[in-house]
Amino acid sequence: MNTATESPTLAAVWLQPIDDFLSYLTVERRLSPRTTGTYRDQLTEVAWALTRAQVGDWQMVRRDQIRAVIAGAHRRGLAPRSLALMLAATRSFYRWLRQARLPDLLNPAQGVKPPKVGKRLPSVLDADAVTRLVEIPADERLSTRDRALLELFYSSGLRLSEVAALRWGDLDLADASVRVLGKGSKTRIVPIGSLAIEALSDLAAVHGQALDQAVFGNGRGGALSPRAIQARVKYWAQRQGIWQRVHPHLLRHSFASHLLESSGDLRAVQELLGHADIGTTQVYTHLNFQHLAEVYDRAHPRAKRKTPV
Repeated sequence: MNTATESPTLAAVWLQPIDDFLSYLTVERRLSPRTTGTYRDQLTEVAWALTRAQVGDWQMVRRDQIRAVIAGAHRRGLAPRSLALMLAATRSFYRWLRQARLPDLLNPAQGVKPPKVGKRLPSVLDADAVTRLVEIPADERLSTRDRALLELFYSSGLRLSEVAALRWGDLDLADASVRVLGKGSKTRIVPIGSLAIEALSDLAAVHGQALDQAVFGNGRGGALSPRAIQARVKYWAQRQGIWQRVHPHLLRHSFASHLLESSGDLRAVQELLGHADIGTTQVYTHLNFQHLAEVYDRAHPRAKRKTPV
């Protein structure tokens, strides 16, 4: 919503606290201009809504008025995720206001819940598409490195940040395993498949494998950046004729979905992915059910739809 068209200016009693809060986020929290800009947009929209409701200033806001703001935005078609972001910004603003200026002020956004956000199932590549992606031709200078990169992503389900940080000392090709530092600084050891081992061995033969050397180098002695890795995955997807949007996390999703489909072992998939909460892993059971439902619809004699006469 473009709040600037609603009135020439917003009263200083609303704007000045927002500006001071954003200064705190910039100086103390060192948040990016993009993030602070999002906070500004959200809080300004809340301030306009409260002004229309004839609320005098931030100190006078009640919880039912915040609920009314969220309900009004919902009626105007604002998505649940955007509503949740608006509430989160308002709660953070009031926490700062209490800490910095008004210790007795109640947080009117506390306890207000946005509409539920429906879980969006991750996309995956089917097994044939993965095979086409990783079996890249050897006619380019970077093919050896990129083949190993793609094979490892799909073989072990690693995160982009984990792959970008890999050194040869983290790999044990003889034991077919890799040690990675995941979220929350938690270390885990993940198996590597035979085809990925073969590709990594080819890479080591070309570029060496000093223990402190990046596994996936940029040609200048450093490691490929996460953005560069994303670009190489996208390049090979297009080169191999896969026009689905392919990115490293899609390969992680595909790894998890295919492994769960074959094994049915949710706990093992959780450990391999490095998820702290099994609820995060359970999204792949929904993907697996979708696949089973499709097989059922195609194969079960009582599930087949009659052909129209």
